[in-house]
Amino acid sequence: MHRRRRRTALLLSAAIAAAPLLTACGNDAHPGAAAVVGDQRITVAQLENRVSEVRDAQRAAVPDEAQYQQVIAKTGTLARDTLHNMVLDQVLHRAADDAGVSVSRKEIQQMRAGLEQQTGGAQALETAWLQEYGIAPERLDENLRLQLEAQKLAAKLGTDTRDPAFWSVLAKASKELGIDLNPRYGTWDVKKSSRVDAKTPWVREVTVSVTDQTA
Repeated sequence: MHRRRRRTALLLSAAIAAAPLLTACGNDAHPGAAAVVGDQRITVAQLENRVSEVRDAQRAAVPDEAQYQQVIAKTGTLARDTLHNMVLDQVLHRAADDAGVSVSRKEIQQMRAGLEQQTGGAQALETAWLQEYGIAPERLDENLRLQLEAQKLAAKLGTDTRDPAFWSVLAKASKELGIDLNPRYGTWDVKKSSRVDAKTPWVREVTVSVTDQTA
């Protein structure tokens, strides 16, 4: 069950290590935007809302203050990991759409039902996705659609999601979309279809205490 759940969440960025926050100073080439994907903007406000959803869910799951602060310390890259997933979602959707792959609501419900049976119920599944992959309960269905698109795209290509051929298709979609990340969140590696940290002269790392860190 554990290995199967990890295969299902293969595309998730599951960083579980604390990291320094990034703050921008000087000129910002992406005013108000965390990323631009094609003609779509992912605003900083949208990203912060997604992060807040996760933090609220973590707080509800871990009411003890000391334990909650430990959770925050272990997920210090949450904002950047969340942005990675938001961008990858659009990349994968573009690649799937180009290949004529679609996912129905019924397929998502079937996948969710199967996972709930494996993990021990709806709440157990939501808790597992929250703890392991930083996915808030209200975003679970969206993430399952992402997983299904990946699986169906790989199947159409006659391969699996670990094969270079699969990632080559995602790289093509990334290039077509012309992804541009706000430097404070790193850069987008087209070949790997993944967010990477970048050092820039107008971004500085700031180390904060656990009690001050919110994302």
